Amino acid sequence: MKKIILSVLMCCMAVIASAQVERPKLVVGLVVDQMRWDYLYYYYDKYGEGGMKRLLNEGFSCENQMINYLPTVTAVGHASIYTGAGPATHGIASNDFYKDGKRIYCCDDPNVKGVGTTSKAGDMSPVNMLGTTIGDMLRQATDFKAKVYGVAVKDRAAILPAGHAANGAFWYDKSVGGFITSTYYMDKLPGYVVKFNKQLGMKPGYDAKVHPDGVTATFGLAEAIMKAEKLGQNGTTDMLCISISPTDAISHNTGTWFSPGKENEEVFLTLDRDMKAFFDALDAQVGKDGYLLFLTADHGGTHNPNTMQEHKLPGGYSDTEAIKNSLNEMLSKKFGVEGNYIKDYISFNFYIDRDFLAQNNICCQKVKDAIVVELKKNSEQFPFVVDNEQAATAPVPQWIRERIINGYYRGRTGDITAIIRPDYYDYKVEKGNYGSQHGAWIHADTHIPLVFMGWHIKPGKTNRLTYMVDTAPTVCSMLHIQTPDASTGNPIVEVVDQK
Repeated sequence: MKKIILSVLMCCMAVIASAQVERPKLVVGLVVDQMRWDYLYYYYDKYGEGGMKRLLNEGFSCENQMINYLPTVTAVGHASIYTGAGPATHGIASNDFYKDGKRIYCCDDPNVKGVGTTSKAGDMSPVNMLGTTIGDMLRQATDFKAKVYGVAVKDRAAILPAGHAANGAFWYDKSVGGFITSTYYMDKLPGYVVKFNKQLGMKPGYDAKVHPDGVTATFGLAEAIMKAEKLGQNGTTDMLCISISPTDAISHNTGTWFSPGKENEEVFLTLDRDMKAFFDALDAQVGKDGYLLFLTADHGGTHNPNTMQEHKLPGGYSDTEAIKNSLNEMLSKKFGVEGNYIKDYISFNFYIDRDFLAQNNICCQKVKDAIVVELKKNSEQFPFVVDNEQAATAPVPQWIRERIINGYYRGRTGDITAIIRPDYYDYKVEKGNYGSQHGAWIHADTHIPLVFMGWHIKPGKTNRLTYMVDTAPTVCSMLHIQTPDASTGNPIVEVVDQK
């Protein structure tokens, strides 16, 4: 009788075990700031074994991964990857935008304080992001047993990916020469972060963002988090969101690979070496088939106009500050009241001062119409000018129209989008400046890598058009959890169907 009961119990246990949802032990999101898609291949022959080459050889690459909103900047990219949404639904309209009539930084939160610092660099949280993230949905699906962490040199690159319900997010503060967090997450730095900062040996004032060792520091802390928090070993699925920031800052200073210097090459080869070391650490702690990893970028980058012109290629700039001043002069004359009708310019968007208009009883729509007419006169620099409230019917290519609509959040985004011509910058580029830029609608800025590797991923690729906002739904589908609330993307079937 005992044998029969034991057999029945064992069968029941087997049924229960087989009914459990299959998930990886750990999900790793790796975002490389300002990584053009072609960096996968331009540096391929210089990459070592075990890093980028391993990713491409063992992973599945979405070769035609595009961003389908404007502007293509850091905060928006990181929010969009992990929410599966664009600014129109997650609300992060740019790195800086307007909220309740005031210009704010994307992660500003006056209700929190820094931890590990006394500077304002710590007064940050995801409070301004409206949508949930992959990590938020994973936390919900596991009754908040899953651990979710974010780490980057840039605050926004650590905070926004980790989401609202994250266990922690850490970013670098040059005023202390180490990684910090805020009271949104915890009241004091974990001992392993304090220890890591001491071992890091960066002095106050050192800007890790503009040096390749900032890449190494980011992976170093990511590994420290992984080991201390036993990620992938907690009996559930954990998540680690890593963003590499120096690739962006260095490119801004010295340019893409298409520039006189080797700085971009140096930072991407550093990335490659550090990826290998981190992959090895993942293999050791979680097991080669125990983690699902994806690499992507928040945006690409445009070659510098000076470099382009030196090679007889199109390139230039629009002095938008001068244009803004000129528009204010024109509007003052047209409406008979002197003042700053345009109060700001952010990411190709002109913001109208509605308070000024109301005080002087001036029709906002008439002001917008006048701005559009005036900017269209400069068609050599601005082939398209769009009143954002009327973008759906604007006579512009569908590719551009779709991106304006997906990037528009009323009250946070500006009133007028000026579509600059390809390979032009939206600020004056001095002679001798070889830095890169991004934010535009062109392929250089919108074509990014997306490569999956690890758990249930077979080598391969697709050239089908996919979008940045498809990343989160794809990961969530593989995990059998709900897609983030604001998501507008779809699972990439070529990846999901491998499972």
